Amino acid sequence: MEWSDVRIFLAIARSGTLGAAARTLHLSHPTVGRRLRALEQATGHTLFQRTADGFVLTEEGNAVLPLAEQMEEGALAMERRLAGQEQNLQGTLRISSADWFGAYVLPPIIADYAKTYPHVDIEVLTGTRLFSLAQREADIAFRIVPFDSPDVVQRRLIRLAYGAYVAAGSPEPVYGDGAGFRLITHDTSTGQFPDIAWLTESFPNARPILRSNNRNVQGRMCSQGVGICVLPQVVGNQMPALRRLNLPAEPPGRDIWMGYHRDIRRLQRLRAFITTMTQHIANAQA
Repeated sequence: MEWSDVRIFLAIARSGTLGAAARTLHLSHPTVGRRLRALEQATGHTLFQRTADGFVLTEEGNAVLPLAEQMEEGALAMERRLAGQEQNLQGTLRISSADWFGAYVLPPIIADYAKTYPHVDIEVLTGTRLFSLAQREADIAFRIVPFDSPDVVQRRLIRLAYGAYVAAGSPEPVYGDGAGFRLITHDTSTGQFPDIAWLTESFPNARPILRSNNRNVQGRMCSQGVGICVLPQVVGNQMPALRRLNLPAEPPGRDIWMGYHRDIRRLQRLRAFITTMTQHIANAQA
């Protein structure tokens, strides 16, 4: 697959229409449509479903999307390297995420980025507040729900597995019962959480005892024997005082969405961070 074909594929996937993709690429509408048809014929797969609302990725399209994005990041990294700008990136990069994502997912990525780009100042803003990308409160954000602004360039970054945990020395609760145990749940003021619904359904006779909007707090409370909790495995598996339960069914996973405002999509320190993030995710999934 040629890089020029990948650019067209990504533009349609991100914009949802041939017209918008054509404007992004500075090509004509018919040219984009013709190139897409040629690409689908060459691959032998239908990459997009044509709907009344626009172009939607098929299962095959979704399967190749991460690979296309990796190719894009590689091409952009090559452009930066050839321009001699790798070590000269400067300015501030503001990253917004949930507390647990900032504490357990971002550190190795930011450490790698900071080593490669030592002149970029990094701010990590965590919590339940949704910092505005339009007002540049944050340059890039990571969330468990898609962004609802049409001005945000977004993509599903990764699907994280969740697990049920107890304190390392606690006995094993009975799945489908939970009598004699207590539950640590999540504050629902910011929305519903499928993993918490799964927890209460999986241990119907366990009594909810504590709610918190902070996954770190949930994990720490669990480590003290307060109750059973559900955590992203990337969090729970890094807490040595916890033990993940081996159950007949696992909690539902959650997608992580990455987004940034379209007006800064060519900001080089942002593009460099996305490249670093993509490489780490690809290595983790290898």
